[in-house]
Amino acid sequence: MENEKNYIGWIRSKVGHERIILGFAGGCIFNENDEVLLQRRGGSGKWGFPGGAIEIGETPEMAAIREAKEETGLDVEVLELLGIYTDPDMEYANGDKAHSICIAYELKAVGGELFCDNDETVELKYFPIDEVPKLFCRQHEEIMRTIRDRK
Repeated sequence: MENEKNYIGWIRSKVGHERIILGFAGGCIFNENDEVLLQRRGGSGKWGFPGGAIEIGETPEMAAIREAKEETGLDVEVLELLGIYTDPDMEYANGDKAHSICIAYELKAVGGELFCDNDETVELKYFPIDEVPKLFCRQHEEIMRTIRDRK
């Protein structure tokens, strides 16, 4: 089925820039020093947690695992749910509008090696929790607040 591997592209071909509900999943990966891994995203150059759209046929956990591998090179497992974060008024640089629902997990690296594809990911870096730069969207800032509240 054409829409199963690129749901957003498929739905956007039908509705253009109109506001749609989108589901995303991703997570926070910590190293042995309790630093959190952030991804500097291609295009915007802004920092955020690894993650992306849930594709048709995926659970949020499956999407978080897949996105972590694609965007960081790491094999991960889901440890626990951090929270569900929404932004009903997202607008992307290309004019797309969305009501975004982001499901965030704490993830544990169990293999792989850090890798930047220089497309979606232009830099990967572990940050001490109190030195995290401004993140690319409100939902990621809210995830960071959850992490700080837990520490």
